[in-house]
Amino acid sequence: MMPEFKIKRFNELSLPELYEVLQLRSEVFVVEQNCVYQDIDGKDDKALHLLGTFGGKIVAYTRLFAPGYYFDNASIGRVVISPSYRDRKWGHDLMKASIDGIKEHFSTGNITISAQLYLKKFYESHGFVQDGEEYLEDDIPHIRMHLISDF
Repeated sequence: MMPEFKIKRFNELSLPELYEVLQLRSEVFVVEQNCVYQDIDGKDDKALHLLGTFGGKIVAYTRLFAPGYYFDNASIGRVVISPSYRDRKWGHDLMKASIDGIKEHFSTGNITISAQLYLKKFYESHGFVQDGEEYLEDDIPHIRMHLISDF
């Protein structure tokens, strides 16, 4: 079993879905990673939201951006799996669904991400390559990575 993935525009999210998404992002990016930063950054209304649900609960999530909004290429961000479900390796399913979502909605396979450094090998397993030097984002080491794939 794996999550059921669906993509919604910001205005299509129900209030309970939005609440679950923000709760999951806060649980991981603020509390677990002990990083005080502005998660609600004014970009959610510009993104497509990929929701992964299992047992009626959002357990996986990413934001998808059109080319030119975040980077020159399309981009994937806020990649998160609920800590309670990480042992199931759903991160790979989430990335596949995110890449497919970019291709379907933005007609491109060229994707750029700002990846946390410790996840470099994970993203490389999906075809991403490092593009540039390490940098700090919210005091966490990151690298820029890109994927160029046929569409």
